Amino acid sequence: MTNSTITLADDLTITRMGYGAMQLAGPGVFGPPKDRDQAIAVLRQAVDLGVTHIDTSDFYGPTVVNEIIKEALHPYPEGLHLVTKVGARRGPDASWDVALEPEDLRRQVHENLEHLGLDVLDVVNLRTAAREEVNRDSIAEPYTVLAELQQEGLIRHLGLSAVTMEHVREAAAIAPFVTVQNLYNLVNRADDDIVEYCAAHGIAFASFFPLGGFSPLQSETLAKVAARLDATPQQVALAWLLQRSTTSVVIPGTSSLTHLRENIAARDLVLPADAVAELDAV
Repeated sequence: MTNSTITLADDLTITRMGYGAMQLAGPGVFGPPKDRDQAIAVLRQAVDLGVTHIDTSDFYGPTVVNEIIKEALHPYPEGLHLVTKVGARRGPDASWDVALEPEDLRRQVHENLEHLGLDVLDVVNLRTAAREEVNRDSIAEPYTVLAELQQEGLIRHLGLSAVTMEHVREAAAIAPFVTVQNLYNLVNRADDDIVEYCAAHGIAFASFFPLGGFSPLQSETLAKVAARLDATPQQVALAWLLQRSTTSVVIPGTSSLTHLRENIAARDLVLPADAVAELDAV
């Protein structure tokens, strides 16, 4: 597709079609994968197919996914950017727990550095919630901690995840950020206002669960449009997101080489105006 990359800073150009590494952990994003060699192959294939934007976190596994990324790709090829996130931890029972205390955030940044084998992290998103739900508390204190770590040289760029418009404005008053990562897809468009804000300010809007996540997208219209375009519903859903705004990026995840190739092929799918109109009405 045209506009296949987006430049967010002088030292940060990423492919709009990214790869989300969450599914490389075991069931429930906990513990090791069933097939570690396959996980490594998927990461290497993503890079071979031109992806320069990999989304991860040390709480995937926990630590498992970052360690697999390091094993598969370190030393990292020039131009590859790893976007990680902090703000949550996993309990021994696989629970997802909010972890926004200043000292814990500092530890999380150092753990990401260690497990990824890096001296500085390209992008660190502050995640406000442990799962899909949104935490509406002020993010001024935790976001300031990340801004301080950026000043210390451990983080190049800041981002936000699972945030409200109020959070976006609050963060913007403290320090610039290059990406917002929220739940958004064809059937869940509650954050249209944030999508538009990001487009207006040259900030990447990364849709997580672009294909619905644990509850795959169901739409008769989507299926019909896909059949007409000789594409899969997943490819059409990803293409719709890429055409949704000039700064929209997607990070579909998979542990399957076949699905990876299908997902990445969506970057070349240009939806005609009538198809976009039908999908916009879903």
